[in-house]
Parts: sequence; C-alpha cells; structure tokens
Amino acid sequence: MILLENDNIQVTIAIKGAELRSVKSKVTDLEYLWDGDPKFWPKYSPVLFPVIGAMKDSKYIFEDKEYELPRHGFARDHDFVVERISDGEVLLTLSNSADTFSVYPFEFTLGLRYQITGSTVSCTYEVSNPGQKDLLFSVGGHPAFAVPLTPDTVYEDYYLDFTQDEALIYHKIEDDSISDETITLPLDNGKLTLKHDLFYQDALVFKNLKSDAILLRNTKNQHGLHFRFSNFPFFGIWAAKDADFVCLEPWCGIADSVNHNQQLTEKEGIISLSPGLDWKNTWEVEVF
Repeated sequence: MILLENDNIQVTIAIKGAELRSVKSKVTDLEYLWDGDPKFWPKYSPVLFPVIGAMKDSKYIFEDKEYELPRHGFARDHDFVVERISDGEVLLTLSNSADTFSVYPFEFTLGLRYQITGSTVSCTYEVSNPGQKDLLFSVGGHPAFAVPLTPDTVYEDYYLDFTQDEALIYHKIEDDSISDETITLPLDNGKLTLKHDLFYQDALVFKNLKSDAILLRNTKNQHGLHFRFSNFPFFGIWAAKDADFVCLEPWCGIADSVNHNQQLTEKEGIISLSPGLDWKNTWEVEVF
C-alpha cells in the first residue's frame, strides 16, 4: 500500500489496480471510503479502462477481428508500477503487454496520479499513445463512499446535492446494456435523498448531467464530501443491494447500447488518441 498524508487527510492506494483504498480525515477522524465488505461488493474505487461498463455479449470487433473484454476492462486486475512518489503525490502506470494484447490490440500507457491538498484528494487519468495507430479507449472512476459516515446517522439521512440540475434523466439498463428508454427522477431543490431501493434495478446512468459537482450531505450533522468532476460526459450512481455506500462515477465512455453493432470504432463515447499524443482528465473529492 502507498500512503499519502498531510495535516488534514490520509490516503492509501493499492498497487493492484492503482485503486484508492482509504480516504480518512485527520480533522474529523472519519473514513469516507467504503470498506470493501465482500458480503456486498469487495472493491473500493476501481479504475475503469479501456472500457466502461459491459460490452455487448462481452465482445467487440476491431479491424474485422473479434475480442472479448470483461465489464469495465482489465486495468483494475493488474499491478501498476510506481513511477514517482512524494509526500503529497504518487504516479502509478500500466502499459501494454502480451497479456493485454490478447484482448486489446493497442499500445498504451495508463497513468493514475493521486494528489492531496488540504482536505482534498484528486485522481488524474493520464493516457499516452506510444503506438503507430490511433488508440481507442474509455476511462473513468468508480469510487464508493461510505454511507452512513457517522454512527448517529442512517442511510436515508443522506442526500446528494446537485449543483446545477433541477431533475435527473437516467437511462435504464437492459441485460447490462444501455437502453434508449429514460426515466426522469425529480429533485427537491437539487437534492436526491438516498434510499437503498434506488439501485435495485442497477446503476443510474446519465448522459446529460448539467452539474460538474455533487455534494454528499446529511440531515443530522455537517459531515460530508464535495465531489467535483469536469469534462466527463457520462456519469453513474450506484450501490450494491442494501449496501452502505454510494458510488459516484465520472466516465469518459459508457457501456454498449442495446442496439450496438459491436464495432469498437463506432462505440458511443470512445476516445480516439492519435499516435504520440497524451490525454488526461481529473476528478477530486474534498471531505468535511
């Protein structure tokens, strides 16, 4: 495990999957990240690369060849290399290998840069294309935050406060694929009360959020977090059935639609990065 800390916050990151494992405030003495209870969901904050969500029938086609990829790709299952580390920052990388070429025919370097400042931890995805052809990829986050945060509160005391949305329009999921059918979820002055049954039919998947920040708060005390994400065109909110967490998931990419033809070049949200170029994007969470 890698430890980053300052006077306000203490963060741990695993080598496997470059996964954020703990976000603990030294000010409030609270743990803000889910504890990975395998009874519900044994992960904490997996990195989603080179795809997000499920491929239709777990397969895709590129240059007339068929490949198989699991849901959310393979990065979360590989050990990363620690490239640089300091008191407040670490950079971990994963590059193509014989193993990745068997399921994903691209040269790539994926970097995960974690930085802490005050009571904020940021996560930056850094993708480079060292190859001779365009790199096609998606990348995103899946951080699970503990709900409730304190023993004097319960799940239903918490709510998500959307900074710019008046209502939420999400896409239904059918057989792990994104449906064209949408459902409108009303908000109360931008607020969505958390209830376990919100997620009984899987994640809420958004293509048109106006907000680029969401606050997790509760009605009993002042503890919560401020989650900020810019330039992520898709977003998911999810929790395992009756589990005490909520995932706030900023995505550059999305699962296949129910009618997708499985051609990777035509996949919704896929990013095409030219040879020799770099790409990056950041989300961050401030705890209080």
